[in-house]
Formats: sequence, structure tokens, C-alpha cells
Amino acid sequence: MDVLGNYIDGRFIKPERPDAELEIRSPANLEDVVGRFPVAVSAVDEAVASANRAKRAWADTSQQDRNAAVLRLKAELGKREASFVDLISREVGKPRWEALTEHKAMVAKADVTLNEGLKLIANFTPSGLSGECRFRPHGVLAVIGPFNFPGHLPNGHIIPALAAGNCVVFKPSEVTPGVGQLYAEAVHASGLPAGVFQLVQGARSVGERLSSIAGIDGILFTGSHAVGAAIQHANAENPGKILALELGGKNCSLVLEDADFDKAVYDVLFSAYVTSGQRCSATSRALVHKSLVDRFTARMAELVKTLVVGDPSRADVFMGPVTTAAGLEKFLAGCAEGEREGAEAIVPAGRFQAEHKGHYAQPALHRVNKIVNTSKYQREELFGPDLAIYAIDDLDHGIAMANAVDYGLTAGVFTRDAATFERCAARIEAGVINWNAPTVGSSSRLPFGGLKRSGNHRPAGVFSSLYCAYPIAITRGEASLDRKVVAPGVKWT
Repeated sequence: MDVLGNYIDGRFIKPERPDAELEIRSPANLEDVVGRFPVAVSAVDEAVASANRAKRAWADTSQQDRNAAVLRLKAELGKREASFVDLISREVGKPRWEALTEHKAMVAKADVTLNEGLKLIANFTPSGLSGECRFRPHGVLAVIGPFNFPGHLPNGHIIPALAAGNCVVFKPSEVTPGVGQLYAEAVHASGLPAGVFQLVQGARSVGERLSSIAGIDGILFTGSHAVGAAIQHANAENPGKILALELGGKNCSLVLEDADFDKAVYDVLFSAYVTSGQRCSATSRALVHKSLVDRFTARMAELVKTLVVGDPSRADVFMGPVTTAAGLEKFLAGCAEGEREGAEAIVPAGRFQAEHKGHYAQPALHRVNKIVNTSKYQREELFGPDLAIYAIDDLDHGIAMANAVDYGLTAGVFTRDAATFERCAARIEAGVINWNAPTVGSSSRLPFGGLKRSGNHRPAGVFSSLYCAYPIAITRGEASLDRKVVAPGVKWT
């Protein structure tokens, strides 16, 4: 693609003296070079300065005009459907059908924000009180995006941030700079004022600078727990900086003895292997009632072996490659470590030979018969196409196992009984708890976020507006002094 550089102060600029270059090859075909993107850490300082120059005027822009700008951006994103689908598929390795669903979610975010999200930060006056609550933008927000949803997840921060009156500095994942550039092209075409939106390309050094530089009023991050913890540490002396951290998951689906068997099997299969298992909301643990577990395991193994893995441009492909070489190696090593700890390989992990040379993985299935509390395989996010099946004795055993890990993002409960689900909804420690539904594919019209190591109680989705503005309280008094209210002991004459 035609690499344009960073987007700063309303124009694309290539660094004159880049520190490094990101050479992006498609994980589906390593001979496909998407582009070579120059990187300069100094661009962060330029972008932040530009955003700070623009923030007052953008905050003072009327809500009506900001809404109109968001709708223009929506239109420009919509016009680029084919380009987004192509780039998401090439850079991430998603099948094109899945890249299309991501693009549709991007376009839908504008209406969700304007019609529902902004209601959460609407000014209000309490009944019978001479006062009101108003909401103000923070100023300049950094958006640090992930690679697995390079358009949808950053856009989920950017749209509400702009609508609330903030300026944005966006750093895409170093794995998906092409999608980031395409997003900036849509912004440019929408006519946003110079400085309101900035794009800086780069890897760890750029992210670290953006996370710690003065002039950033908040950081909106989606990614791993380790990076989220590093962002918190870098800002330990800045308690006034808003941090919205959507981190990892070690998610489960409870399959209870009264569940519709086929529905549970399909939804768990889809949740475990879509996007090659690279979703923070993916089901990695199936907690299946002991009366069903053998049948469930056999049926899941049958289906996993038939999943179509291959070139994501093919219409019949369900699963493309793992996105990075490092991610593939981590996946294979994690499965091997789990097996050394006693996990039975029902369908072994391995490298998959596809049409082109790429980072393809054989989807794996394991049965865990012994809990090992020190096991990384059993307790940590693997972020690859694997499902571990555990037998549970009863509902309370399943809830205890669901809560036994350090993450709490999503969970699924498969049961026909409403009271059983309500017991799970009240006791499972997760921010998203679904009934007879996949753990993936959450609606943007609901909050999305997790507990424990999965986040910091700043859920995204429709609630993203809440971390893009802060409330101020205003009390109105009388214009002149009423001497009857003078306090005792004050000798007012």
C-alpha cells in the first residue's frame, strides 16, 4: 500500500529521520508485503503538542457540530468497506467474512454513541435543587489499539472521545499499521479540524512515550494484562489521568446437564476458535457437567477436526492464521506445557500446512482431569485456537471453577432453567455473563469490561462515553446576601 506516514496537525507526514521501520507481511502469506512504515518516537511529542493546541476549540464546539462531525466520519468509514475488509484480512489474517463483521461494527459505533452513549453524560438538574451537573471532556486522550480488532476496538474509543469533545492521539498496533493509516485517511476526508485527531505509528518505544508523556489526560488501552499493568505503573504519580484498561481473559462456558446439547457445543466451538482464538472474550475453558462431558468431548473433537483452516480470502474458510510468528510459538509452547502438566491432547496442537507459507495453527482440544494451581496453561490466557474441557460435579462446583482464575471478562452459561442462570449471574466473577450464547460477539449497546486482571472497571461498549468525560457539580446561590442566613457567632453589622 502507499505508506503515508504519521497523521499530525491535519496532514500526513513521513519522519525525516526514522528510528525504525515496520515491515508488515501478511500472516496468511508471508510473501505478501502490506507495507513498510517508518517510525519516529519524536512524532509522539509533535502529535501531543498539536492535540493540546486544538483541544480548547474542539471542547468549545457545540454538541450539535461535534455530532455532525462524527456522522461525517461514519460516512467516510462506510465508503471504505472494501479497503478495510482487505487490510484487516491481510494484516490480521481474518477470513473476509469476519473482517466484514468488524467493519460493520465500526460503522455502527457512531449511532450507538450519539443515540445512547451520550445520554450517559448528558447534563442534568436534580428536581427541587438549585444546581446542576455538567460533563466536560478530559482534553487529550491517547488510544492504544490491539491487533486482533484493529479497526473496531480503537474506533470504539475514538468515536465517543471525539463526540464528548476530546482530541485523540491514536497509536495502532505495530502489527496493523495499515488499518491505522486507513482509519486516519477516513478522518482526514471527514474534515475534522486540524489537531483533533492524530495518528502515530510505532511499536513499544512509541507506546511507552505516549503512555508517559505530559499533555495526555487519559489513556484508553486494549491489550494484555502485562502492558496494562505497565501503563498503570508509568502513571502511578498521575492519579488524575483517566486510564480505561480492557485487558485479557481466561473465559469459561458452563455446560449444565439440562443444556441443549447441540446449542452448547456449537456456541462453545465458535467462541473458542473464531479469530484463531485471538479474542480476549474467547472461551478457553469448557466446564461441562460430568453426565455430558464424555459425549461433549467426543462431539467437539469431531467438529474441531473438520474446521476449515486456510487462506482467509477463501469463502469457505472458518479460521485463518495466528497473526504473529511470536503468537504461534507461544501457542504451541503453551499447549506443550499444558500436556506436560497432565492435559490430555484430544486433538493435538501443531503447525497447519496451508496454501501459502504463514502462521497457521492446527486448532487444538484438550481434556483436563487434574487441577494444577501453578499451571500457566490452566490459569493464563493462551490467545490461540485451543479449548480445554473440564468435568464439573454440579452447579456450585462449576461456579467455583469459573471463579478460580485471576481473570473475569466473559462467561457463558448453558441451561434451560432461568433460576439456574440467575444463580450464575449473581455469583460468577465476570463483567459479561451470557445465557445460552457465545462468550464472544458482545453488543456495542451494552457495557463491555471485566474484573480482576481483565480490567479496571472502565467498561467499553456503550459505557465508553463515561470515561471520555468527567462531571462537575454547580450550585447556584442568591445574587445578594440575605442577612437571615448569617450563621450564629458572626457579628454582621
